[in-house]
Amino acid sequence: MRYSGFQIFKQGLTGNSGWKPVWRDPTPKPEYDIIIIGGGGHGLATAHYLAKEHGLTNVAVLEKGYLGGGNVGRNTTIVRANYALPGNSEFYSHSLKLWEGLEGDLNYNVMHSQRGVINLFHSDGQRDYAARRGNAMINQGDDAILLDREGVRKHLPYLDFDNARFPIYGGLFHPRGGSARHDAVAWGLARAADSRGVDLIQNCEVTGIDIEGGRVTGVQTTRGAIRAKKVGIVVAGRSGQVAAMAGMRLPIESHILQAFVTEGLKPVIDHVVTFGMGHFYISQSDKGGLVFGGDLDFYASYAARGNLPMAEHVMEAAMALMPMIGKAQLLRSWGGIMDMTPDGSPIIDRTPIEGLYIDCGWCYGGFKAVPGSGFAFAHLIAQDRPHESATKYRLDRFRTGVGLMDEEGTGSQHNLH
Repeated sequence: MRYSGFQIFKQGLTGNSGWKPVWRDPTPKPEYDIIIIGGGGHGLATAHYLAKEHGLTNVAVLEKGYLGGGNVGRNTTIVRANYALPGNSEFYSHSLKLWEGLEGDLNYNVMHSQRGVINLFHSDGQRDYAARRGNAMINQGDDAILLDREGVRKHLPYLDFDNARFPIYGGLFHPRGGSARHDAVAWGLARAADSRGVDLIQNCEVTGIDIEGGRVTGVQTTRGAIRAKKVGIVVAGRSGQVAAMAGMRLPIESHILQAFVTEGLKPVIDHVVTFGMGHFYISQSDKGGLVFGGDLDFYASYAARGNLPMAEHVMEAAMALMPMIGKAQLLRSWGGIMDMTPDGSPIIDRTPIEGLYIDCGWCYGGFKAVPGSGFAFAHLIAQDRPHESATKYRLDRFRTGVGLMDEEGTGSQHNLH
């Protein structure tokens, strides 16, 4: 069904009973060419690009719950390409370009808003690092503007510039960054993949991975065995558990990252803003709610909920940066299960098992990577070689120590990224 203002008006008068399903609800076939385990943003993007870029449509996406019910629906919706290290910089630059054409590609409004990202700094050392990062972004072909104190004030006059502990020295402005509607991204990708013949199978949990002679032959699920020539694992915080079904131990820890949203307010925050002296970031949704988050909960967990001490820590950072937020009513919070690698950078690679591929380790960067990850993972599965934007995301770098990408310089501890 085509969407239009007339259809919205018509369906509103008839109890919204005339809408047709956006995608099919197929019964699993006995065999597919490719199975994608995971129906989140990355899995759906992989299926979309397999069909669109490589003409591979005998593909099934297996999701144990409902499409978009995991991290793609549990994040703060930030889209950016402000990375500094070779390997990360090229990838996120490519992903941002895909974001900029995604609505036309999908013929679906994902509410991508390039409102700009401003990373604040609060010391001379942080200013120097922001300048280096900005130059790296520009050299990569992306945009970066180094703002002094008054430059930040023109964009963000409501901040506490004279906080005694954390005075604002300036900020690094990334105008092409912004946000998108997380649910709409999942729905648009699902609709596009389904329209090209991909089977999106919900309520189908994978319980085992079949391997014969060192080669994957299919999967066991709660809806029966399904054979496949190739299998891709892209399940975020559950990566370690699913890989274990194939006898693999991944260098992944799963941690909880909380997010929060306030009551709806009049437009006040036009950009995405990050606090340099604490892991805090905030933007305002189209509904008016202030959406913000901070650090991980700092202990491994598979529970999709957070703890109160970290919630308090995030609120303290919010109050230090913008005391006005103390007047807003907090509506709800939620948690996503982050798949954390030792160097804070992702993995897109073949595994030692022939026909089995892995896409994981996105740490904080999962949502902004959705189109780039799907594009690169689809290329890897279809061509059996990495896409040029993801050549550094090798699995064996954690075994050899060669090619590690510690973007933040925080070391080899999972929870510090």
